[in-house]
Amino acid sequence: MDGRWNGLRAEVRATIGELVSSGREAGVQVAAYLDGVPIVEEQAGLADTTTGRPLTADTPIHAVSTGKGLTSTVVHVLAEQGRLDLDLRIAEVWPEFARHGKDGITLRHALTHTAGLPALPADVTPEDFTGWDRMCAMLADAEPLWGPGERLAYHAWTFGWLVGEVVRRVTGRPISQVLAEEVAGPLGVAGELFLGVPESELPRLARLEDAGLAALMTWAGANLPNFDAVAPPAVRPDATIGSRPDVLRADVPAVGTMSARAVARMYAALLGPVDGVRLISPERLAEVSTMAVRAPEWVFGQETAFGLGYAVDDDGSFGTAGSGGSLAFAYPELGLTVAAVRNRLGAGDGDPMEGLRTLVRDAVVAGAA
Repeated sequence: MDGRWNGLRAEVRATIGELVSSGREAGVQVAAYLDGVPIVEEQAGLADTTTGRPLTADTPIHAVSTGKGLTSTVVHVLAEQGRLDLDLRIAEVWPEFARHGKDGITLRHALTHTAGLPALPADVTPEDFTGWDRMCAMLADAEPLWGPGERLAYHAWTFGWLVGEVVRRVTGRPISQVLAEEVAGPLGVAGELFLGVPESELPRLARLEDAGLAALMTWAGANLPNFDAVAPPAVRPDATIGSRPDVLRADVPAVGTMSARAVARMYAALLGPVDGVRLISPERLAEVSTMAVRAPEWVFGQETAFGLGYAVDDDGSFGTAGSGGSLAFAYPELGLTVAAVRNRLGAGDGDPMEGLRTLVRDAVVAGAA
């Protein structure tokens, strides 16, 4: 790695080392790419505190909604290949979806969380999540809460099936397979970047622990009036559902499992070539990273901005973050990508993964100044 960033790597190493030695974290991975080249790849702690198995750079960690970035990337790779149009009406390739006046909903609406379908039935179960056709039939039969484009509402779970079924209908392949063949494989990270996780890979995953996320979900269900509509009690995105082998194996493309270095590499290949692999053109990058919608969001009540499948932040980055503390973001103007993933899912702990992202970003800004 470039010696210019030795100081940054040492600072990241010391920071995550302290997080682990203090007991705040079990295991942490941090990775960053600059202009298509890795500049940070650090990890500390344990993949499994019950066995003492160490966390290594290639250990996949279930990173909850950070997986939405993988799903969105598949869409843009297919669009780059001319196989998918973002303004495609979903019902054109999924005719059953047109029920209850949903024929005007486009893939763009799904990507920007404005499709009007954020809610799931109150009695939905993790077992339901393991049946792709069952979940897609549920969405095809759903009545929208409002018209397409009328409101911004985080489609916490439904995002995955809405987008994933379009991909399946267009390609004839499950979205996990498309990710493996069109994104992870060419980038050399097929064993570290997953939507549905193959059975053979499950033993490699880090073991998730709860450190306050479940309590936050309970609070949200009691205090945010629309929270249980998008994340009913049996399927709240926490360490429990994220540890179920049947759910991990299933395609649930609103969530994903990854190493920090693999997802940082994926975002780097959106910005430009990585070892000769570039996923999308500069023109498409400009489109997908530009804010598409900004409005008060229905579930959490805060003003939120989305590009095409990714959150767009005021610091010029786009990417996704997951409940409990995981993230992967790209900074097009800097040529930088940063990912931080942990296996102890926390809340109200000062968001140390966000602190790591800021540390790396600020060091690169200072180094480029």
